[in-house]
Amino acid sequence: MKKITLLAAVVIAASFASCKKARTCTCTVTYGASTTTHTDGTPSSTGTGSTGSYTDVSTTKLSKKTAKAWCTSATTENTTTTTSTTDVATTTQTDTRSCTLK
Repeated sequence: MKKITLLAAVVIAASFASCKKARTCTCTVTYGASTTTHTDGTPSSTGTGSTGSYTDVSTTKLSKKTAKAWCTSATTENTTTTTSTTDVATTTQTDTRSCTLK
């Protein structure tokens, strides 16, 4: 009888550990960080852009493992590359994010 009770307690505890629910992901974003590379010998330059943050909540119920993968999957939001023939330069602007699961 004690073994059955212990087994039942373990099964119940395991079911709570893998519980699926809506998960919250908190992100910090750097907007517009850029690097300009000149092909005419002029030194390259780097700009940091601005920083912001947002919170994203899953619309479906996810396990903790799946939610962590969803939250940390993308680190680059947007990349834009512009090549200027008059300045003989290529500018790459990148928005990056760093997210953690709450």
